[in-house]
Amino acid sequence: MSKILVSEQRNYMVKTVAEAKEISTVFLSSEGINDVEFGLPEIDDRYDIWRVPLLSSNNTLLGHVIINAKNGEIDKKKTTKKEVIDSRLIFSGQKEEKKVKSKKGKYPISPLPNMILKGDSREVLDTLPEESVDLIFTSPPYYNARTEYSDYATYEEYLEVIREVIRKSAKVLVEGRFFVMNVSPVLIPRASRSEASKRIAVPFDMHRLFIEEGFEFVDDIIWQKPEGAGWASGRGRRFAADRNPLQYKPVPVTENILVYRKKSDKLIDWFIRRHPNQELVQESKVGDDYEKTNIWYISPARDKRHRAIFPKELARRVIQYYSFKNDVVLDPFGGIGTTGKAAADLERRFVLIEKEEEYVEATVNDLRQLYFDIFDDIEIRR
Repeated sequence: MSKILVSEQRNYMVKTVAEAKEISTVFLSSEGINDVEFGLPEIDDRYDIWRVPLLSSNNTLLGHVIINAKNGEIDKKKTTKKEVIDSRLIFSGQKEEKKVKSKKGKYPISPLPNMILKGDSREVLDTLPEESVDLIFTSPPYYNARTEYSDYATYEEYLEVIREVIRKSAKVLVEGRFFVMNVSPVLIPRASRSEASKRIAVPFDMHRLFIEEGFEFVDDIIWQKPEGAGWASGRGRRFAADRNPLQYKPVPVTENILVYRKKSDKLIDWFIRRHPNQELVQESKVGDDYEKTNIWYISPARDKRHRAIFPKELARRVIQYYSFKNDVVLDPFGGIGTTGKAAADLERRFVLIEKEEEYVEATVNDLRQLYFDIFDDIEIRR
């Protein structure tokens, strides 16, 4: 007497290994996933699923296709993503990584002047020429960290806005140059005493967005503030008062500076050797007082006109380390112009995009008063 299969006992739609493989084959073909072989599919009756292993030709596990055993549909949330499979194929040695081919031609020199552009960066970026920016440095708006920043219905909506800015910024960034972002986890205060506050690890999600949009990760730099700066967040006060185990929460005194490079087969040396003005290259050399580790000690900045500014010293270091004199530095979330001021101090050009009129006005006023020698040459679009 033949043994009754679990799939038959449970009356699953997908009853056999052959059926699970057939469904997986159709799905992989629709997703453009090739060069994979099947391991032995297994049924997991605890969750009513088929788990179909995907292997490389040298038997490396690449991931799984997960099938709902009851209705035969693919569980796309639990199935390994195509980009992960491709990455593991490369790592296994079965598939060669596709390299971005450089555009032939001269060293790119941007025609852009100093600019202040009012509007949503997702729209304004479309008006800039491709590969007209040499460095991007920005600090995106917080996600609902305080009520005045609550512009997004969900965290997912917030991430999609940032993704679109990263994608459109990539088009205007010169191939092989850097996109640097200042970002940190955010604390969402509790709505009532019966609820807990939440802390969202924003930098990890930003990293995912950059990688998915085709950037290469270069460095993570820690901006460390004085100890007293973190108490303003309120985090850690309960533990400081009660000292009960399980309630420990460290006071946050750091933010992340994430450094990415737009993919290119050009090495960094190419930009140094092929720069048409070697005198500028020499003048841009960094002095002996440079930061030797990835921990930067910088005091925070405050300005009553904007509650979420970063210090000009932070922008200064990024611009000095990742650009040459006369390069164009873009900040798609310009705020009150901190990046532009640091760029002007270092003899770089700047493009600032800001959608709030009050911040645009503050930027214009500061530049008019403090940078009057270049102000008349700044292009301002409102």
